[in-house]
Amino acid sequence: MTNAVIVDIVRTASGKGKPGGALSGVHPATLLATTLTALVQRTGVDPALIDDVVAGCVAQVKDQALNIARTSALVAGFPVSVPGTSLDRQCGSSQQALHFAAQGVMAGAYDIAIACGVESMSRVPMGSSNAGGDPHGPLAERFPSLPHQGIGAELIASRWGFSREELDEFSATSHERAAKAAANGEFDNEIVPVDLGEGNTHTVDETVRASTTAEGLAGLPSAFQNDTFAQRYPEINWVITPGNSSPLTDGASAALIMSEEKAAALGLTPRARVHSFAVAGSDPEIMLTGPIPATHKILERSGLSIEDIDAYEVNEAFAPVPLAWAKEFNADLAKLNPRGGAIALGHPLGGSGTRLMATMVNYLEATGGRYGLQTMCEGGGMANATIIERL
Repeated sequence: MTNAVIVDIVRTASGKGKPGGALSGVHPATLLATTLTALVQRTGVDPALIDDVVAGCVAQVKDQALNIARTSALVAGFPVSVPGTSLDRQCGSSQQALHFAAQGVMAGAYDIAIACGVESMSRVPMGSSNAGGDPHGPLAERFPSLPHQGIGAELIASRWGFSREELDEFSATSHERAAKAAANGEFDNEIVPVDLGEGNTHTVDETVRASTTAEGLAGLPSAFQNDTFAQRYPEINWVITPGNSSPLTDGASAALIMSEEKAAALGLTPRARVHSFAVAGSDPEIMLTGPIPATHKILERSGLSIEDIDAYEVNEAFAPVPLAWAKEFNADLAKLNPRGGAIALGHPLGGSGTRLMATMVNYLEATGGRYGLQTMCEGGGMANATIIERL
């Protein structure tokens, strides 16, 4: 079978996903186009050769409506012959985009594709795509009352026995690692500047707080405490706060995927090979445990063990998610999100999948690691998992 390789991968720095955030004045199509343009400029690939642009985006309404993959490709100046399609697998949307792009290459349907994602949570707030409707509708016959993700995080914390102190300590470490990586220039190769006009650019993750401590986080109130849910789930201890959750974020990311043969023909040196894929469903009530079955699935398919993996990127939607994952696999916490995770670096929903991958590729290159595993929880109770091999 044809191997799919990552030739290059980039992201924007994060912006706070609220009015006044660093990227709130940038249209999401421009944000995503910035990463598409960077890929072709950095590699010299003729954009006319790109067979498809596959973009993850969760709230595909307002500024993100009408197939933002195609819009962004045109904004980037790509020839009109280059198509694009947008997909929604909730928080894992751009990770799924990478799966589809790589699988298309491996199947021979594509020679070259871009997998990417974007979310402007300042301009298109989370939940906008609901638009006052009832998206669950007949699902209520099977699941009468599905709670939101915050309650899922609380349920994981209580059922896995994580204390507030453990969650806050993990969250402070995320900021510490991200701040250290930024100070050492470890994100420089993955971040591309976003033009803010008047000669200004955005190149630094706005959501990282170097001064964060567990003691400081301890003073934050519970984010989701609710009498109705308290009666329904008496085991909840109400330990999830804004400090141990990922912040609302604006951002985009993109990866150039092609066959090994096409890379050789173009004189390009691939950075990583896409080794294995998995996707799994999980209980939609607790919702956020999907990375556990997805990881079991991909390890079985790949023939690798958790000890073979040199770095794990497990999305920090909420602190209990990667901690429960690590407990399940007895994983080395030093390898878990070693340059910080979404609690510090932000979680621009549809843009997070290829953002995590960009950080992991650069980390493996810097440390000489061979294998990296990425997985992330997704709304509705799902998860993608991907293993890459550094080349």
